[in-house]
Amino acid sequence: MDTTGPHAPAAATGNHRRNMFLVWAATLLVLAALIVLATVRTVPAPHTDFLAVTPWQPQKQPGAAPASKAQPGPAVDLAAGIQRILSENGSHRIGVAVADTRDGNLQSYGDVSEYVAASTAKILTAAAYYHLVETGEKSLDTPLGAFDTAFQLEAMVNTSSDDSWLLLMQDIGYPRLVEYAASLGITYDPEQNLLTPPDMARLLQELSTGKLLNAEHTEELLGYMQQTNDEDLIPAAVAPDITVHHKYGVVEGYVHDAAILSSGGHSYAVVIYTWGPDDADGEARLDLIHDLTHQITAALFGR
Repeated sequence: MDTTGPHAPAAATGNHRRNMFLVWAATLLVLAALIVLATVRTVPAPHTDFLAVTPWQPQKQPGAAPASKAQPGPAVDLAAGIQRILSENGSHRIGVAVADTRDGNLQSYGDVSEYVAASTAKILTAAAYYHLVETGEKSLDTPLGAFDTAFQLEAMVNTSSDDSWLLLMQDIGYPRLVEYAASLGITYDPEQNLLTPPDMARLLQELSTGKLLNAEHTEELLGYMQQTNDEDLIPAAVAPDITVHHKYGVVEGYVHDAAILSSGGHSYAVVIYTWGPDDADGEARLDLIHDLTHQITAALFGR
């Protein structure tokens, strides 16, 4: 006797099993959703809205400099800077000449007529004497005064000895000195000692480029124009990386400095001539020349 009862059809049994599976699957999905919802509600609120749109920003490239550092600083207007100084010192005569030693381009500012050149003219005397040595008419070994001419040249330029200057001019002869200056396009009378700032700048420009003297004498004369007995004018107002060769001059209200300034492969002849009613050796005149020097070096060298 068959006690298991009648057998269900195979198709019906399969459908029943699939229905039961779907029910269990749906139940599990509902339970999973409830668990996720409960978890989300218990998570702390984020500090920012992650749905907010963040504007796109370019990514910094490795090693790239910040944009602010790439912007060049404002150019220094040399003419405007010097004009300001001229306006602030109306009681003074001020003449400035700047010559680019590479091409001889010359810029002049203020009163660039003749000044009593004071000791700046000693560079012209030195150049004239070296020229006569190079032509064989003079010798550096010749006794002159208590020493030889080589000693007198160094003393005249490096320590600004007036005694040495007089000895050298007399040895050259005033007519020969006038003739030498004229050969350079400079009108010069040793007895009056008058020069213009542009003429002095051209003289320094030719000296610095080796057009005036041979290499040996150029180097020697430029050497005397460093570490002189008075470095308070142009040299005191330049950046440490600017090389200075100069000759100052001070007499009866006149304060001058004539220099070759070099840095980074660039070189300029810079001449500042001044006259004023104030004390020539006073702080006011130093400040005036320092202010001019700062304007010039900022425009030429960016410092």
